[in-house]
Amino acid sequence: MNAVEPTISVVVATFNRAARLERAIEALRAQQDPGVPFELVVVDDCSSDGTAALLAAERDRDGIPVRTLRTHSNSGPAAAREAGRRAARGRVIAFTDDDCRPSPGWLAAGYRALGEDPMRIVQGRTLPDPTDADRRGPFSRTIDVSGPDPAFHTCNIFYGRELLERIDGFDTESFSHGAEDTDLAWRALAAGAHASYEPEALVHHEIADLGPLGKLRVALRWTDAMAAFVRHPELRRSMFHSRLFWKPTHALLARALLAAIPAGPRRGLPSVLAWALRLWLVFPYARALWARGRLEGGGPLLAPYFLLHDLLEMFTVLRAAIRFRSPML
Repeated sequence: MNAVEPTISVVVATFNRAARLERAIEALRAQQDPGVPFELVVVDDCSSDGTAALLAAERDRDGIPVRTLRTHSNSGPAAAREAGRRAARGRVIAFTDDDCRPSPGWLAAGYRALGEDPMRIVQGRTLPDPTDADRRGPFSRTIDVSGPDPAFHTCNIFYGRELLERIDGFDTESFSHGAEDTDLAWRALAAGAHASYEPEALVHHEIADLGPLGKLRVALRWTDAMAAFVRHPELRRSMFHSRLFWKPTHALLARALLAAIPAGPRRGLPSVLAWALRLWLVFPYARALWARGRLEGGGPLLAPYFLLHDLLEMFTVLRAAIRFRSPML
């Protein structure tokens, strides 16, 4: 184990992704020399697969120091990342995820962009992993950050340790499975930090095939994450559609649902106008479903599935609106 204190700490939280984690660690071991010593801190969020054995073997390998922690129970990514953040020894803390492959120049580019500015956040470029191209489809999920993104995903981001300590790290009480990274960045911005985007700090993110049920389960998990939009009005203005809808498709679906409201007499010209109005309300969402089927796969046959997915997502956001007493859909 290298006794030199690291300047950079790379923090990775993991849960039951031993195969993917192994790829991530190999990519981190293959990093070009950033010019300063760095360490890898991996937090195992109580995995039940082969993660523990993998990390035990990684600790014994030569090269970059690999430090590992294991949580007492599966507490979610926010708690795991916060544990890694607290254990990190570097002046610079770089976050990536267990389903990512940082490019060889990732660490050097991010460190260079951060410089000596203790109040800077550097967001890197994240692209879907080309080695997973065969997994792309209507039930897949990945992350694509091709420019400055207000979500500030921890799959590819750099902070100064001083800044993270100033804002007391991740909020593990309000967030468990989503948006803890977004909230972290916006609290940092409120504390006077400034963000920049570095395209040379490239990470490839897994394209995960969740299956039809898996994608629906993801649609139902965002209630807690909506707290970030309630807490940070500027974030809401930058991401919400018309300040009410989380996604543009939600606005189109809400419009289409208005067509289900009974209206007007059933005979004569008023009835024709009523049906014309219904078609006018529904058409933009129907067109979006058609385009989605062509883009993601499945064609028009999957339109009912996409409709169900959007309804569940809107239900999740509506549940958050009631919980946080803030209008959103």
